[in-house]
Amino acid sequence: MPKETSEEIRKADYDVDEIFLKRWSPRSYEDKNVSEEDLFSVLEAARWAPSSMNKQPWRFIVARTKEDREKFHSFIMDANRVWCEKAPALVLIISDEEQGGTHAFDTGAAWGFMSLQAAKKGMITHAMGGFFKDQAKEALNIPDHFTLHAVVAVGYQADKSLLSDELQEREKPSDRKPLSETVMEGTYIQS
Repeated sequence: MPKETSEEIRKADYDVDEIFLKRWSPRSYEDKNVSEEDLFSVLEAARWAPSSMNKQPWRFIVARTKEDREKFHSFIMDANRVWCEKAPALVLIISDEEQGGTHAFDTGAAWGFMSLQAAKKGMITHAMGGFFKDQAKEALNIPDHFTLHAVVAVGYQADKSLLSDELQEREKPSDRKPLSETVMEGTYIQS
């Protein structure tokens, strides 16, 4: 079954690097381990994200072993677990609330850097908000002053035929709203 490519679906209105158009969030993962070198390259990119006052409030909890991935599976919601169980690595992204009011914003930048580096290395990432945060905090011994943002599946893309029929229909890059819907000059404009 041929894969739909981002080039067929995504077109930028202004000049941007092709990595922004090629990166998307597939759910079909190949049964292939991610090397430590490649995984830590992705995390290294996140390390260099900008942060307010250089506080770097992000933390990454990585699950690469079968045992650690199963621990993560215990708090991931069924709709996500059905496909992410094949991902060779999972990363929980959290941020330290004690680092100030921009901790979530800064951590989002780190996630963006992480996803782009993975795409540059020929890997895929898919961030999931569908997980039980209280269960994750307990299972991973996370202190109360951390906010849990997303679990990210990291690996290599497999053919979508490995997914259920329902997920196969969704397994394609999505487009984006035009800038005319998200950019305003001078003041907020009610749409």
